[in-house]
Amino acid sequence: MDPVTLDVNQNLDMLALIWHASIPVKLVMALLIAASLASWTIIFGKSRMLDAASREANEFEERFWSGTDMAAIFRDISNRQGERFGMESIFESGFREFARLRSRRQMDSRTMVEGAQRAMRASAGRELDRLDHNLEFLANVGSISPYVGLFGTVWGIMISFQGLANMREATIATVAPGISEALIATAMGLFAAIPAVWAYNRFSTKVERLNTKFDAFQEEFSSILQRQAHIEDNG
Repeated sequence: MDPVTLDVNQNLDMLALIWHASIPVKLVMALLIAASLASWTIIFGKSRMLDAASREANEFEERFWSGTDMAAIFRDISNRQGERFGMESIFESGFREFARLRSRRQMDSRTMVEGAQRAMRASAGRELDRLDHNLEFLANVGSISPYVGLFGTVWGIMISFQGLANMREATIATVAPGISEALIATAMGLFAAIPAVWAYNRFSTKVERLNTKFDAFQEEFSSILQRQAHIEDNG
C-alpha cells in the first residue's frame, strides 16, 4: 500500500479526533456542544410559543370583530382559569381599567380612555418581554460561537506545530491528525452558530409582527372605548 494513502475510517472517526485533542480544545468543544444543546432547546420551545401566540391572536381578533359584546368577552376571559396571554391579556387589562374608571363619579371620557391605554401598554410590554425571552441568548450564541471555535482551532494548531518542533522530518501523516483535531472546533462553532442565527432572525420577525398586531389592536380598541365614553357623556 502506498504510504501516503490514508485510512478513511480512521481519519473520519470524529470521536477519536475529539478524544485525542488537547485539554483546552476539549473544553472549547464541550462549551460549544452545551451552547448548541441549549440553543436547540430554546428553538423548539420558542417555536411552539410564538406559533401559539400568533394563533391565539388571530382567534381573538376574529371573535372580537365578530360583533360579540365586549362585556361578554371580558366576562369569559376573566372567568377562565389560568393566566391570560397575548391579545386577550391586553384586552382584559384595558377593559378592566376602563370599567374601573367609569364606575367612579365625575370621571371624564379622556381620563378613562387614557387609563385604559396605559393598562394596555403595560400588558403589551409584559407580553413582549415574555416573547423576547431567551432571544438574546440565541443572538449571543450565533455571534460568539464561531470565534470560540476559531480560538480552539488556533490553540490546537499551535500545539500541533510545537510537537513538530521536536521532529527531524515532518510528513502529512504527522501533521494531519493535529490539524484535523483543531479544525473540528471551528466546525462545531459553525454548527452551533448557524441554527442560532437563523432562529434568532426568524423569531425576531415573528415577535415584531405580533408587536405590530398588538399596537394596531390597542389603537382600534382605544377608538372604540373613546366613542363609548363619549356616548355615555352625552347620554
